[in-house]
Amino acid sequence: MQVYNAPLRDMRFVLNELHNDDGFGDLPGMEEFDTDLTDAVLEEAARFCRDILLPLNRSGDEEGCTHENGVVRTPKGFKDAYDQFTAAGWAALASDPEYGGQGLPEALNKLVEEMICSANLSFSLYPGLTHGGTTAIKGHGSDELKAKWLPKMISGEWSGTMCLTEPHCGTDLGMLRTKAEPRDDGSFKVTGNKIFISAGDHDLAENIVHLVLARLPDAPEGVKGISLFLVPKYMPKDDFSVGPANGVTCTAIEHKMGLKGSATCQMSFDESTGWLVGEPNKGMAAMFTMMNTERVSVGIQGLGVGEAAYQSAVWYAKDRVQGRALSGAKYPEQAADPIIVHPDVRRMLLTMRAYNEGCRALSAWVSRALDAQKHSPDPEVRQRAEEFTALMTPVVKALFTDLATESANLAVQVYGGHGYIRESGVEQYVRDARICQIYEGTNGIQALDLVGRKMGANFGRNLRSFFHPVSNFIEESKGEGPMQPMIEALEKAFGALQLSTATIAQKGMADPEEAGAAATDYLRLLGLVAMGYCFAKATKIAGLQIFFGSANGEEGDKAFYETKIKTATFFFERILPQATASFLAIRSGKKSMMAFTEDEF
Repeated sequence: MQVYNAPLRDMRFVLNELHNDDGFGDLPGMEEFDTDLTDAVLEEAARFCRDILLPLNRSGDEEGCTHENGVVRTPKGFKDAYDQFTAAGWAALASDPEYGGQGLPEALNKLVEEMICSANLSFSLYPGLTHGGTTAIKGHGSDELKAKWLPKMISGEWSGTMCLTEPHCGTDLGMLRTKAEPRDDGSFKVTGNKIFISAGDHDLAENIVHLVLARLPDAPEGVKGISLFLVPKYMPKDDFSVGPANGVTCTAIEHKMGLKGSATCQMSFDESTGWLVGEPNKGMAAMFTMMNTERVSVGIQGLGVGEAAYQSAVWYAKDRVQGRALSGAKYPEQAADPIIVHPDVRRMLLTMRAYNEGCRALSAWVSRALDAQKHSPDPEVRQRAEEFTALMTPVVKALFTDLATESANLAVQVYGGHGYIRESGVEQYVRDARICQIYEGTNGIQALDLVGRKMGANFGRNLRSFFHPVSNFIEESKGEGPMQPMIEALEKAFGALQLSTATIAQKGMADPEEAGAAATDYLRLLGLVAMGYCFAKATKIAGLQIFFGSANGEEGDKAFYETKIKTATFFFERILPQATASFLAIRSGKKSMMAFTEDEF
């Protein structure tokens, strides 16, 4: 059974309490988003996701999208849900008010994104891709393009896509063949084929705005010769109502393992009219504005699926009666005990819970940095925020989605045979989560980006934006009694991260394959330390609240803080030790994996 209720209390905790000392708060223009307003937004988003989107998740998976006579249709109920979604303003939450957005901080918007992804991951892609498109246009488009296209995209009347991949090239975009020829009126004729285009065609919005990578006739070879173009499905009329077709066609939709309610399209552009976004041959920079936004959002997708899988598994573990507790019957009046009494079931549930709470805490920190990068009046704060988000973006994308797949599989394991059967609904989480490790750059690519670009960028300042607060917290927290086991474990894992960083830097300079061999383990290690830091901070705050704060005497809050400490304890005792394994794998180097010849595989 698919079960989901937004974890509002934990969301309020990471939004309002956990990161108040990170230096990314108190931003101008954000004063109106006080606790009352943010609580109202979270509660209404939770209601919408529970009542409107969640009931469509399994039915959308069963029905899927269809492509008949050149028309792509989404599953039953999606169009009505989308109309309600846009009418209520959810599509415009974090967009610029100058173009009709509501200007909410990313720290709040990412929590709403998580809810949408938990309730219905397939649905989330339609507004999610549009938001990424508006980010690229806002960052690189001309004033004319922004004024014409952003209002309808931000409102959700028109949706957006990103068109990168071609049949012969994915990650290596330097090989793309789509071409753009200039016209006398300043527009371009765009011709080529793209594949794997999420939300490439559908019946939700009246027009679809594609951001397409293509080559100009005189473009240099490779990625230095790629430009970005805005190409609508339909040409707008003078009043910007929908006009004639623009040579943009969906030739097929992919038959996928999961995300069946999201139309993944093969697209053809036949001399379609488009407009240049940004400068000629600088399309990769413009597209990466969108891709970096999307990579954080894909991490949130993973968190969303992980939370829904956890809640569904908890429901089943409490409901399923099977066997007796090892220490004796807990419910002697029943024929058997619910399986939640068993240690191994609790191991699985608590692993999922710790993953979700750790990822949510880390995403809140990164989201605050995204807001500071955009709104802080202090150049030093903006620079630190930019360096921190650059470092953590591949971690959020890869770690969160890796853990989501683990959690989804654990949910199936909790259900046992019933989890493997479609009727339970939890096997859908495994299928849906799996793509998150692949699109927007596979997780292996994220790891290479981390060690190859982000780790040494800005003379190491990216790393310092993370290392310094962790190191300072450890030093300030030593000698604090009950927290000492956590602080010692965090210090040990942080030391392993520092040594691993030095090892990769030293070996990688002499041999890039050494850095490549260590990349995935290093990303996991950094992510575990980051989650451990967040859990240690959460424990410190929870302890103070229980003994000195408002939670003292308030049973609801007191129970929340006590449970937070228990979850943190489980993380430090049962999950953070993985850091040692990552450290040892990194130290082993490339030899064992590169010793094989190709013929020996």
